[in-house]
Amino acid sequence: MKKFLVIQTAFIGDVILATSVVEKLHQFYPDAEIDFVLRKGNEALLAHHPFIKTVFVWDKKKNKTKNLFSLLKSIKANKYDYAVSIHRFASSGLLVALSGATERVGFDKNPVSFLFTKKIKHVIGDLPARQAGGRHEVERNQLLIESITDASFAKPKLYPTKENFERVSTYKSSGYYCLAPTSVWFTKQFPKEKWIELINALPYKMIYLLGAPSDYDFCDELISKVNSEKKEHCVNLAGKLNFLESAALMQDAEMNYVNDSAPMHIASAMNAPVTAIYCSTVPAFGFGPLSDNSRIVEIKEQLECRPCGLHGHKECPKGHFKCGFNIEIKQLTN
Repeated sequence: MKKFLVIQTAFIGDVILATSVVEKLHQFYPDAEIDFVLRKGNEALLAHHPFIKTVFVWDKKKNKTKNLFSLLKSIKANKYDYAVSIHRFASSGLLVALSGATERVGFDKNPVSFLFTKKIKHVIGDLPARQAGGRHEVERNQLLIESITDASFAKPKLYPTKENFERVSTYKSSGYYCLAPTSVWFTKQFPKEKWIELINALPYKMIYLLGAPSDYDFCDELISKVNSEKKEHCVNLAGKLNFLESAALMQDAEMNYVNDSAPMHIASAMNAPVTAIYCSTVPAFGFGPLSDNSRIVEIKEQLECRPCGLHGHKECPKGHFKCGFNIEIKQLTN
């Protein structure tokens, strides 16, 4: 029996995209044991995953180095055939390099890639790749296992439980929209004023606002500023649903409106309808939506300052944030 280890200790969206590697490994090795390493706080994404035997959780915030070596000890004891680091940081690379796995694979950008048995070139956001259409991050990730599978494309996927679906069933009595209005990065987040304008422009159906507990006040403020007749159609669910409950709710929405952030990838993993709003970043970076029913909305005009970075900024470097404010609401509602 083959034993695989997949490591992605970055953020929520990165873990979701990495599930495509799990899907493909299971497709080619249905009897294999597949384990996954992620950072503490993201483990609920893979709860009850049917193809993952063990989820290893690395606490990076407290006793980071001690926890890393404790984790490494557990990994080495499993004697994997194939260990792959999707994360391009040194710490994740060390987990692969020192795993004792027969095959140790990662991207060439990883600082310890010289210790891998195989390293794969990772190209993101370069101009030639944009002109040629480039690769999606899922495709880049799957290059790491192409030699033991094939070159076909597998989508990421999440697996909400029956209980997750039952938990949100009460919200599905009629047609509805989901909005995930926040982002860690200011320049990736559609402006507050524009979200209010969008809510006012949507048809009179239920509108559920999603997010983390820390997003509750922001969502509450949005609801407080929409037209009075729209308020009764808005429900603030930020912090009230876990990852998989949010995924279960998004699956049946008439449309999910999201930033270039984790909820977009949740929609992709559920094949849920999604409208992804791009402000400072661009789809050419390779992190766009993968749902069958997906749309990308971005500013129509060319800005010499866009994109201003891969991950976004805490404020607009130019001070005007035209890439957000100049998006027209009719682009989202037509």
